[in-house]
Amino acid sequence: MSLFNIFDVAGSALNAQTLRLNTTSSNLANANSASSSTDQVYRSRQPVFATMLSNEFEDENGSVGVQVLGIVEKQDPARAEYNPGHPMANDEGYVYMPNVNVIEEMANMISASRSYQTNVEVMNTAKQMLMRTISLGQ
Repeated sequence: MSLFNIFDVAGSALNAQTLRLNTTSSNLANANSASSSTDQVYRSRQPVFATMLSNEFEDENGSVGVQVLGIVEKQDPARAEYNPGHPMANDEGYVYMPNVNVIEEMANMISASRSYQTNVEVMNTAKQMLMRTISLGQ
């Protein structure tokens, strides 16, 4: 692996963490949205990542890094709250709330932002190493 591949790895990790932050913020934004049925209630979404590794740590494009396989919805049941005065309440007086755990999402957001910062530092360090290597020839 050359020093230039570090930018590919860190760049793919930055993209993955950006997606993770976006899904986390979407989950937090919809944490208190109500619905009258379990079919229509918002479900927490989580990205699924995989490591791109192949022959001697390189795939067919010659790079390694993080691959986003997709976004999955949590299958935890929605919370049913009895609130007959709510405009979204069903015939029995229940309102269904999303399966979003706000504390878990906040911890996920902190983890994703720190991972993002770490990958930015990796890119900055690699850039400094390249600049110092170039300056050796002067």
